[in-house]
Amino acid sequence: MTRESYSSLFRGTSPQLIAMLFGTLNALSDGMHFGWSAPTVPKLLRGEEEIKIAQKDVVWLEVLYMLFGLVGLPITIYLADKIGRQKSVLVASATSLVGWSLIGFGDKIVYLFIARSLVGAAADVAFVCSPMYVAEIAHQKIRGFLAGTIYVMELGGILLVYCIAPFVSIKIPPMVGACIVITQLIVFPFLPESPYYHLYKGNEEKAKRSLRRLRGTDDVEDELNEISAAIRRQKSERGRPQDLVMVKSNRKALIIMTILNAAQHMVGYTAILMNLHTILEAAGANYIDSNYAALVFAGVMFFASIASILSVDKFGRKILMNISTIFSGICLIVIAIYYNLKYNEVDVEAVTWIPLVFIMIFAAFFKFGIGTVPIVMTAELFPARVKALGMTVSDGIYVIFASISIYMYQYLYEHFGLHTAFYTFGCFSFLTFFASLFWVPETKGKTLEEIQIMLKD
Repeated sequence: MTRESYSSLFRGTSPQLIAMLFGTLNALSDGMHFGWSAPTVPKLLRGEEEIKIAQKDVVWLEVLYMLFGLVGLPITIYLADKIGRQKSVLVASATSLVGWSLIGFGDKIVYLFIARSLVGAAADVAFVCSPMYVAEIAHQKIRGFLAGTIYVMELGGILLVYCIAPFVSIKIPPMVGACIVITQLIVFPFLPESPYYHLYKGNEEKAKRSLRRLRGTDDVEDELNEISAAIRRQKSERGRPQDLVMVKSNRKALIIMTILNAAQHMVGYTAILMNLHTILEAAGANYIDSNYAALVFAGVMFFASIASILSVDKFGRKILMNISTIFSGICLIVIAIYYNLKYNEVDVEAVTWIPLVFIMIFAAFFKFGIGTVPIVMTAELFPARVKALGMTVSDGIYVIFASISIYMYQYLYEHFGLHTAFYTFGCFSFLTFFASLFWVPETKGKTLEEIQIMLKD
């Protein structure tokens, strides 16, 4: 894609870019929460900080974060349609600020447990409402780019906490995280709410003002009429929970999102991220310290995500998914073969670099497609009437399969060897390739209304 085509693509979109930036700052903070335990827990176990923890406490610091993501589901459904996308994001950010404060000022393990519970629930609200907000404010020509930025922000948060936490006091990362959400709490209320939400609530004048600010022009009548027509049609569909299954287009959207969200974890992303140190140590090589390996891993995913969101509106969702799943699967199988040979006591001394190198390549290809496309499509596939419910259920599916993949990895590793886990992840990656070919639609360049019509066919 040439510089001129990028210039044409983003011309006149600066108000949307600003709204996207401040609307997804919470994802930067949530990325820090997600990555916080990896560099912090070893320091707490070694007794380097004021708070002392035992090994049995470690699992709760992770599990509470995941479990309260599920607890946040009904809260998300209620808030997104009751108070709006923008205000819901602010509620999540305020909750995250409380969590950072407890981590920063708490002197007992119970404060960490409460904090992890709060930020887990806040992350669920934010990761539904932020992409929903971004998709609804974005012009269709850059919607894929804007919607994908939430993953870039999350990875930026992981990278940030990996850069800071291993080398400073436990009190410093909460200060950085708090500054991020405070910035959002101060600036984001002054940015426009989603015009879709205003029209959904019958506030046409507010929707028009919002759209004018976002497009940087007063000539928004045609787009406003398109959105109004879409909202009227979508309101004719009842927004009951059973409509996710009973209405054909909603059912198709739910199946697609189940495939995409399940695939993200079943190809091993979460398990690898949370066990990277163990995986690399099992390779028997000492090319790089585990703290710096984690930095490289997060950095590779960060830049791959940027490449993905810059490509998703140019080349489309399916081609990124197909490239990503094929090459991720190859990397995983290569790693599995290495550990299989090592498990069978074959001499692999000359190639101990394979797991490190191919895990980094996996990180790049994973985030180039399968690690970014689902969040883009989640915000596109569900109609306004059931969007909050659909995206929340999708987020629940995401959390459930994250937990399944972590358990599956530990079980296979402990009972059959590390190679079996990677063979399994590789197989899931190839299965996702075929699922993408047959069931995942191409939404590139389509309005949200056109996507709904496509799903009804």
